[in-house]
Amino acid sequence: MAGRWQWVATPPPQSGASRAVPRRPLPYTGPPSYPVPPRWGFPQLSWRWPVAFGRKAKPQPLDQLRMLSRNLVATLWVTTAALGVAVLGEGWRYVLLILSRSGALSRTVVSFSDALVVTAGVVSGLAALASLTLGVLWILRARDVASVVSGQRPARSFRDALIGLLVPGLNLAVAGSILAELEHAAARKPVSERPRPSRLLLSWWAAWVVGELLFAVVWLVNLFGTSVQSLANGVELHLLADLVAAFVAATGALLVSRITQLLEPIDPATVHRLRVLKVIDAPSPPLRATRLAGSPR
Repeated sequence: MAGRWQWVATPPPQSGASRAVPRRPLPYTGPPSYPVPPRWGFPQLSWRWPVAFGRKAKPQPLDQLRMLSRNLVATLWVTTAALGVAVLGEGWRYVLLILSRSGALSRTVVSFSDALVVTAGVVSGLAALASLTLGVLWILRARDVASVVSGQRPARSFRDALIGLLVPGLNLAVAGSILAELEHAAARKPVSERPRPSRLLLSWWAAWVVGELLFAVVWLVNLFGTSVQSLANGVELHLLADLVAAFVAATGALLVSRITQLLEPIDPATVHRLRVLKVIDAPSPPLRATRLAGSPR
């Protein structure tokens, strides 16, 4: 009976799909031709990287601090340059005052000297006003970033800090104290430790106090001084005040850059790696007296 059975294998009903017969390629007849110039085409952005347009993210406090720091440093250096030109103009005016004692001066030289002093004074005044505005905004933003970075709440409230920075006379002491507290928090120093200003901050603070006092003296001399000697003294005071103000602006730019770098997170790519080049006067490492039997050399 076993020899009567015959096994026949057939494919399932739906598995025998007919294969597509390959078509013979048509002969090349040349480039395509159109009755009129075509108006379609590929976009001109085909070789650009894909860009995802999403909702604009809200700027973070650290990003705002970086932007304020860049603008403030640039404005402070512009103020320094303008005040340097003002110092040269005041020095030239003082030389002309000395020369005028022995003879008459050229009208063109005097007019050019006055124009230089006035132009430098206007530019430096506007730049100093912009620096003061950006500086106050930078300090307030830096206090917020420092409180997040160090985990310490600012010692002064927003209102007290703003009053201490803007009120003349009061800002002689409060401005330096706020910057000292900001520098202390930016350096991640403990809360229990008393803030100790750096040499750069102490230099800026001393110049800030001297400059504000000189500004008050110059204002009083210009207001009440009418004699020729008072005018000559006013030129000397203007020169000294511009020189101190230029030092304040230059040290302020360096101080802003330093504190901003302290508040930014450390980038491993910018950290210099150290490697040992040579060891001098180091003791020789101890060696074993005997070699174990059977150990390879």
